[in-house]
Amino acid sequence: MKVLISGGAGYIGSTVASACLDAGIEPVIVDSLVTGRREFTRGRHFVEGDIADGAVIDRVFAEHPDIDAVVHCAALIVVPDSVADPVGYYRANVSTSLEFVGHLLRHGATRMLFSSSASIYRANDDFSVDEDSPLGPESPYARTKAVCEQMFTDVAAGTPLRVLSLRYFNPIGADPGLRTGLQLRRPSHALGKLIEARDARVPFSVTGTGWPTRDGSGIRDYVHVWDLAAAHVAALQRFDDVLGAHRSLAINLGTGTGTTVTELVEAFNGVVDEPVEVRTADARPGDVAGAYTRSDRARDLLGWTAEHTVAEGITDSLRWAAVRDERLA
Repeated sequence: MKVLISGGAGYIGSTVASACLDAGIEPVIVDSLVTGRREFTRGRHFVEGDIADGAVIDRVFAEHPDIDAVVHCAALIVVPDSVADPVGYYRANVSTSLEFVGHLLRHGATRMLFSSSASIYRANDDFSVDEDSPLGPESPYARTKAVCEQMFTDVAAGTPLRVLSLRYFNPIGADPGLRTGLQLRRPSHALGKLIEARDARVPFSVTGTGWPTRDGSGIRDYVHVWDLAAAHVAALQRFDDVLGAHRSLAINLGTGTGTTVTELVEAFNGVVDEPVEVRTADARPGDVAGAYTRSDRARDLLGWTAEHTVAEGITDSLRWAAVRDERLA
């Protein structure tokens, strides 16, 4: 099998490409390198360019006419940036995706795996969501993912395209072989801030401790990126069987329990030599209690469950952080 991976030089796309290689699937990467890294394409088929550019996609299919499926990972993903630049985010995530799908259809590519987001949901009272939960995206970034899913559903209803959307929240960790990892030196998510606090020997702030969760801190769904990559591989291998008579379908990928911020800190301090001091602070404007995904459909249709613990995700994140500057010099 040969698959085209848009955004295959980014964190998720490059890890999916690594998992594909390990599974005997040949990845073909197309990436503009706006946020992706050229280093993540070494030893892999790579075409540099914008996926909205028809000439770029024409070149990909001219060089690789035997592509069997497409994994669409290309997107901008930073929530605060999407608030500051909604036009740029809708252009990069929605308009570009529409042009990309049009080019795929011209080349007879009809199987697409969309790397989506569980941030499109409105959480239930117990903070869990499944594929039938109501949608309520709370940022321009999340809304671009929701718009893309609906757009792909409409396209699939009227064309030969078939789409499987994988929805997940918070990837952590790295390729266990350290071939790829998070390209940012200072990521803004909680684990990134924990690593930054450890390195600077300063306290880590838990913002908001009055949420109605099991310990009062916010709850998130931290999933090891290698587990996410394995789910993408399983979805590629079972694509036709999973979709069956459906033109489009969504599947959640998550732990089924979630991790509170306090639990994340405890797991972090359990794997580092010197524990990070913790202080509490008021919730920030825009903060929410959070949510996690129920993944019964992934288990039933993909045979997938998250296998790596949060502690393993933290350990692999730390291992990658230690070599990142060397690998991305």
